[in-house]
Amino acid sequence: MPDPQVTNWAAGRYQAVAERIAVIADEVVGAADGLRPVRDTAVVDLACGTGSAALAAAEAGAQVTGVDLTAELIAIAAERPGADAVQWVVADAAHTGLPDGGFSTVVSNMGIIFVEPTSLVAEVTRLLTPGGVFAFSTWVRDEAGNPFFTPIVETLGRPPAAVYSPDQWGDLDVVRSRLAAGFDDVQFETGSHTWQFDSVESAARFIADESPMHVDLLSRLDEPMRGRLLDAFTVALGAQADDEGRVSFDAPYAVVTARRKA
Repeated sequence: MPDPQVTNWAAGRYQAVAERIAVIADEVVGAADGLRPVRDTAVVDLACGTGSAALAAAEAGAQVTGVDLTAELIAIAAERPGADAVQWVVADAAHTGLPDGGFSTVVSNMGIIFVEPTSLVAEVTRLLTPGGVFAFSTWVRDEAGNPFFTPIVETLGRPPAAVYSPDQWGDLDVVRSRLAAGFDDVQFETGSHTWQFDSVESAARFIADESPMHVDLLSRLDEPMRGRLLDAFTVALGAQADDEGRVSFDAPYAVVTARRKA
């Protein structure tokens, strides 16, 4: 089966996803600001997508750089209100080319979790000043299942074994292990994000036409298998609908903060 973790983030319409999780971006920036005020400091948003965390940091008074490997997403970010206050850079989050110790804070909203972790942590460590703050959000694996993801496994089987996967960052022990060498004061605050749609049909359209991970995965399937997977999503989403047909379900996440060791 195609590996759903290898995603073309220009597929679909990522801004539709970003709009729905922007509230978590605000939490990430707020958590970072609580540890070390961001006003008048240099902040970089890694794997910034369409820039929700970068723009939140700029609104808080920071001098912000937003970095993403997907040029199409950077172009969208650069057109958003307030974007002139941010320097936008097309680069790999693990190899930014930005200066050593150039930032007081590194943030990311559901972005760095998709980057190879060893090189990512090394880059974050390099970018931060001693005592600088690393703050990011991550999805936490839901053992009860999630209608966005469970149908993939049920229809296509489990993805190929991989050295890393995004939801590993949702495990506190993994976070501590990955950050142990360069960071201390690791905090792991959990929350629950509610996905809401007016109908099963609108939720299914979100999967088929907007969510890059799903759009990209569906594009790599033959038509019969694509139809089977879309049907499986529709059934799973229908199970989350209320009596008026509105779809709502919760997805666990965490906001992680840590300080770079001096």
